[in-house]
Amino acid sequence: VSTCYKSSGIYPPVPERKKCSHLILFCRIEAARCPDVVVAKIDPRKLKKKQTVNISISGCQPAPEGYSPTLKWQQQQVANFSAVRQNLNKHRNHWRSQHLDSNVIMPKSEDEEGWKKFCLGERIYSEIDVLSDNENIGIDYMKVGFPPLLSIVSRMNQATVTSVLEYLISWFGEKKFTPELGRWLYALLACLEKPLLPEAHSLIRQLARRCSEVRVLEENKNEEQISALNLIICLVSRYFDQRDLADEPS
Repeated sequence: VSTCYKSSGIYPPVPERKKCSHLILFCRIEAARCPDVVVAKIDPRKLKKKQTVNISISGCQPAPEGYSPTLKWQQQQVANFSAVRQNLNKHRNHWRSQHLDSNVIMPKSEDEEGWKKFCLGERIYSEIDVLSDNENIGIDYMKVGFPPLLSIVSRMNQATVTSVLEYLISWFGEKKFTPELGRWLYALLACLEKPLLPEAHSLIRQLARRCSEVRVLEENKNEEQISALNLIICLVSRYFDQRDLADEPS
């Protein structure tokens, strides 16, 4: 019977009272009509777009001899950072309602170059090391960069926080570490919500690895700068639970 129905492509009439035997027969007929192999129809033009993804699973470079932070220091930094995050979350609505100065114009989330200039200033962005006499008279935040004030970062949603973090990490991948960059990286990490989104998870691991690379290449062993790099590695590894990136206590 089943062979007859398969060849004709017609299902048997459904009786008024469906019995189990009929249902089993229907399932067998339906299964027999399905091909053994199904090939998806893919538009080859879509495969021509760039699809390269670089993934690094390496850990952090060890700290230079004598500069590996102690476990007590790392634990204290995590406690301080946790307190900063709690304070930020508690007062976020208050700071968000505060008026910004007229010269503070926050770029749109997708404006990568605008955010780099906003955070780091045109001087660092354009790699100008010397200030003119006129610039010493007063602070021009367009030139030196806006600090990560609570009234500013409280206005940034998670999408913007992640985007700006990505922009600055991209910048840091080719440029030197500066105090302006360090302040913004710390502030953006403080704004990241847990649990981390996959994109943020990848970004902070990339950040910690880059900090460890710069730390090793630090020629003058500037203690203040190495301490700042140690801090970022510490927060990524111990606060955000990326323990494989943590520094071994000295």
